[in-house]
Amino acid sequence: MGKIRAVLCGYYGKGNAGDEALLMSLLQMLPPNVTPIVLSGNPDQTSQRYGVESCPRSGIHIFGVLQNADVFIWGGGSLIQDVTSWASPLYYCGLMAWAQQAGLKTIAWAQGIGPLHSPFTSWITHQVLRGCTAVSVRDNASAQLVADWQIPVILAPDPVWALAATPVKGLWDLPAPRIAVTLRPHPQLTPRRLAILTQALIDLQLSTQACILLVPFQPSQDLAIAHALAAQLPGPHEVISLDDPSLLKGLFRGVEMAIGMRFHSLIMAAAEECRCFALSYDPKVSGLMTQFNLPGWDLTALPDDPNIISTAWLETYVNGEPLHVAQINSLVDRALIHQELLHTVFDL
Repeated sequence: MGKIRAVLCGYYGKGNAGDEALLMSLLQMLPPNVTPIVLSGNPDQTSQRYGVESCPRSGIHIFGVLQNADVFIWGGGSLIQDVTSWASPLYYCGLMAWAQQAGLKTIAWAQGIGPLHSPFTSWITHQVLRGCTAVSVRDNASAQLVADWQIPVILAPDPVWALAATPVKGLWDLPAPRIAVTLRPHPQLTPRRLAILTQALIDLQLSTQACILLVPFQPSQDLAIAHALAAQLPGPHEVISLDDPSLLKGLFRGVEMAIGMRFHSLIMAAAEECRCFALSYDPKVSGLMTQFNLPGWDLTALPDDPNIISTAWLETYVNGEPLHVAQINSLVDRALIHQELLHTVFDL
């Protein structure tokens, strides 16, 4: 069988660990007869890191890339939402529509679709999904939306559940116990709320004597917060930036608890049998909290008293239960449904 050229389109090469983890998962799940071409914000880095062909994610050259390809894949994540701007759905739907017009097979893979507030973005998303060869989503709300449009859809857990984890060298040299913290800038994380969380984290460290690992998932955004927290912690701490998603997931093997805003930080931590406490700024994080009964707060409902927060964190640290191994194994097996979809499409 000849090689099939597939263009992979997502928020790649932008330094976001969650999206890089989705790319790594997708590359691992592609059949061996597929040659991927990754649209990236940093093509040289993407090519070097994953050993694949890559090109800039914007520019007129993309049309030439699509003309020389057989398949176009939306490669996972919350690509289609209009909460932050119209630019994201217009970009991704525009490329999908062009690929369909050019006669490529198109796949919407492991998507988290929405929220879609604009009638136009809802309409254009509906149109391009109707033209897809296959559609898979990672959450119930997305599945319901696509099903309401009477488009066949496969629901399976986020592919990062199935990403292989790699142990982090030197992690066990850091003092134990260890607690990982992943915060990100967001309008809901106001300076006042950040100050409250900082004091709560100081109190938690004093109570547990834990080493606090501050983990920026997108260093260009998160690193400043990590260093600001580090400057105020009274006990042992470390700012840990990791480029390799498998190492990042492996980091959570060596911590007792994770406090996370980032969606994929919570998935990685839960997959590695880590106790989790969520701070939600987004429906996808709130959905994760509901699905797995994770303790946490929406940031808009964060208590004003740091003592309430540190007490809740301490309760999770002492008495919280990680996901059971059988539940994790089930999630991993079901996440591989996204791989089965790819093999089915490429075998056609």
